[in-house]
Amino acid sequence: MLELHTRTRRRPIRALLIAAALALAAAPALAERIKDIAAVAGVRTNQLVGYGLVVGLDGTGDQTTQTPFTVQSLKNMLNQYGITLPADVNPQLKNVAAVTIHAELPAFAKPGQTIDITVSSLGNAKSLRGGSLLMSPLKGADGQIYAVAQGNLVVGGFGAEGGDGSRISVNVPSVGRIPNGATVERPAPTSFGGEDYFVFNLNRPDFTTSKRVADAINTAIGEGTARPVDGSSVQVNAPREQGQRVSFLSVLENLTLEPGATAARVIVNSRTGTVVIGSNVRVTAAAVSHGSLTVTITERAEVSQPAPLSGGSTVVVPTSDISVEQTASHMFKFDPGTSLDDIVTAVNEVGAAPGDLVAILEALREAGALRAELIVI
Repeated sequence: MLELHTRTRRRPIRALLIAAALALAAAPALAERIKDIAAVAGVRTNQLVGYGLVVGLDGTGDQTTQTPFTVQSLKNMLNQYGITLPADVNPQLKNVAAVTIHAELPAFAKPGQTIDITVSSLGNAKSLRGGSLLMSPLKGADGQIYAVAQGNLVVGGFGAEGGDGSRISVNVPSVGRIPNGATVERPAPTSFGGEDYFVFNLNRPDFTTSKRVADAINTAIGEGTARPVDGSSVQVNAPREQGQRVSFLSVLENLTLEPGATAARVIVNSRTGTVVIGSNVRVTAAAVSHGSLTVTITERAEVSQPAPLSGGSTVVVPTSDISVEQTASHMFKFDPGTSLDDIVTAVNEVGAAPGDLVAILEALREAGALRAELIVI
């Protein structure tokens, strides 16, 4: 029977799988699976990009006088089929558009399988609705062709234009998708298999989580099977043969553990006013007073009448009314170690708007009372 290689001892694969199944049955309800917080190094998607022509458009294609590369691409394509256009002929086409194509090649994708693609206008085409993409190669970062795309576009946007230049557009009609529009021709390179170990990379680096992943694997499989490399990676001893490695990974990725608590952070979106406060945020003893001042200026015109027999003339006199209103300023106090619930309750009681909340948090940070990292995006 094949055995798993570890530094301290060896156990048969079947016994290891049984031990791991028992560990899964006893996992806590609030724990997370390893597959949800980490990924195997080398198992990744790869970006593909290509260039092509979309034909069959209803007069919404590129204006060839402004996009000469569309005409050049069309001439090159016709030359491959034995049709040569004179050099001084410039076709004025409205049903052709030059496009870029991009897609993601999943890990372990095999030749003959299909992937979805996104097609985007490269020139000044008004819409790709109703168009068909001609056969176009998709290349990876290494310049090799990994897939070939072709098919009819599905465009979610819509556009219409009147003779006077008025135009209405819904969504983006210059971008479309082709489900299963590309056929894989070459598998992506992968380093899966052939070594004595593989590495789990955490989606969010954390030293505590890295140690707990290693502990969970060692508890289920055997001491010495896994060891944390750093705050982001855990090295796991594994079989070299790919079939056994797949079964082994199937067990490991379903092991559960409680990840380490995230760092205390307050995230502020300066554009939308959205504020997200992490559960570990704490505030030391502090008192906060926050109020608002409203200044209103109203312009109005008044008519000035001269006294009888004074010889004056009636004139319009502009008048400005200025009023200042200040709302009642509420003060609230934070006790040492105040939690997230207490912060939200105190702010809601004074009726602070999102913009006011940002000002309060920044002031608490400057005062050294905010025990968290304030991140403005």
